[in-house]
Amino acid sequence: MRKDGTRVKDANPMYTIMPYVLKYRYDAMNMIELDIPVAPMQAYLNAKRKEGCRYSHMGVVLAAYLRAAAEFPAINRFIVNKRIYQRNEFSVGMVVLKPGEHDGTMNKMYFDIEDNIQQVHEKIDEYVNRNRETGDTNATDKLMTTLLSVPGLVNVGVGVFKLMDRFGLLPKSIIEASPFHASLTISNLGSIRTNHIFHHIYEFGTTSILVTMGNMREVPKRVREEIVFERCIPMGVVMDERICSGSYYAAFFARFKQYMLDPSLLEGPPAVVNTTL
Repeated sequence: MRKDGTRVKDANPMYTIMPYVLKYRYDAMNMIELDIPVAPMQAYLNAKRKEGCRYSHMGVVLAAYLRAAAEFPAINRFIVNKRIYQRNEFSVGMVVLKPGEHDGTMNKMYFDIEDNIQQVHEKIDEYVNRNRETGDTNATDKLMTTLLSVPGLVNVGVGVFKLMDRFGLLPKSIIEASPFHASLTISNLGSIRTNHIFHHIYEFGTTSILVTMGNMREVPKRVREEIVFERCIPMGVVMDERICSGSYYAAFFARFKQYMLDPSLLEGPPAVVNTTL
């Protein structure tokens, strides 16, 4: 019935029962911190720049995440009304600051699971350029403007949306306008010169994972008999533990980090697209 997901009916019994025990996302939040070495990524970005490709750290992060998700599809699940769903699409919510403003706009980008790093960058660039324009630049802006145009409408409207979402009746147009219905929400706090945080995942909507990136930092690492400092991008990751097991999450993020350490692996189509959940 849902427009954005298919019911998972053969999940492990532990995970079928879990939403009855942990009813809310804020009950089920787990948090981890990742440090991604910058040197391999920067070497790749510099080499691509010489070829005329202006890739970014954010583009590498999203391409690596997408590629790992092709191998670990349960990472794209969500929980609504105590039921587990596999998302029908891969979307990423991200705030874009408008020129000269401290506040930004937020909508989401859509990716194909087989997108390579160039295609990911093209979609990011298109999304950012469109949303840096003045005025209402996306469906989210237009929906918020409509809700705020009539006194009291936002209170009633959000309440109705929550009820419809709970029972799978939310129209696709509203889901597409909602940044709270996404495979991943990501925020690069380093772009505003601040540190990463562990940002809560929202109870409204379907987003199960939220990632923030912060200021680069030096992380101590043992190399043989000495301690060296490795420059890293720190990430704060908050996850809904109900969508998959801890070992599945661990395997996913290990694979994600492998792609970050060798972004050249992201240039072609994925070697594996796993449809087995």
